Amino acid sequence: MDIYSIITERIITSLEKGVVPWRKPWASSIPSNYISGKPYTGINTFLLGLSNYDNPYWLTFKQINGQGGSIKKGEKASIVIYFTLLDKKQDESKNDSDKKNKIPMMKYYNVWNWEQTTGIPEKIPVDRKNNDSILECEKIIDNLKDKPIIKNGSSAYYSPKEDYISIPSLSRFNSSEEFYSTLFHELTHWTGHSTRLNREGTKNIAFGSECYSKEELIAEMSASFLSGITGISQKVIDNSASYIQSWLQVLKNDKKLVISAATQAQKAVNFILDKKDDEV
Repeated sequence: MDIYSIITERIITSLEKGVVPWRKPWASSIPSNYISGKPYTGINTFLLGLSNYDNPYWLTFKQINGQGGSIKKGEKASIVIYFTLLDKKQDESKNDSDKKNKIPMMKYYNVWNWEQTTGIPEKIPVDRKNNDSILECEKIIDNLKDKPIIKNGSSAYYSPKEDYISIPSLSRFNSSEEFYSTLFHELTHWTGHSTRLNREGTKNIAFGSECYSKEELIAEMSASFLSGITGISQKVIDNSASYIQSWLQVLKNDKKLVISAATQAQKAVNFILDKKDDEV
């Protein structure tokens, strides 16, 4: 059996046994103030979380100046919302003109992520790990004939419209193997672009649709194959099977789709490795 058949059979075996719910293999640090270290709360967690920065620390303009730093040219601020209480006199006709009540008023101020600044030392969040790069995995990335744009961000995804890959930094993952498995997954989506393998599932298909779900199966099968080729599959295969199971449930749990996805996944792997489809 070739590596593709071995990995496919292992995944199907895991699916038949039942698998644990898929988990996100990287840490999501809460957006926090660079100086105080205090996390932002409420809507601010959401607002700052929308900004795709790998570093969780934010500073005001005054704090940036106070640290002897500066804002990179062209960088735009994000906003942090807060409420202040204002005094308001009650209606004098009620004979209680001396009484006052408080009303909340929403205000905001600008903040910049540490990545948008220069001249300020980096603060490493406590949840970061000392993961090492894996040579065999790095070789695949380095040897890509058509180099993808890979950016560090707060989450992992491929943008078909802008044709780039976003992935959290290596230190945010639970292990080095899970970092590369995730990168291989997004790299497979990248191969589906209209200028490469031109798969339907990368053309702004609605999340959760059948076409989108099949593309996710292809990406995870390809990631599993590349993990097997580089020798890291032992550490990530259960996580891959769990992820595949979540999409099979969308597709009425048809395990035959794994075989179909495996065929497309092998084409993606061959594209990544610059091999012909009839090569092993």
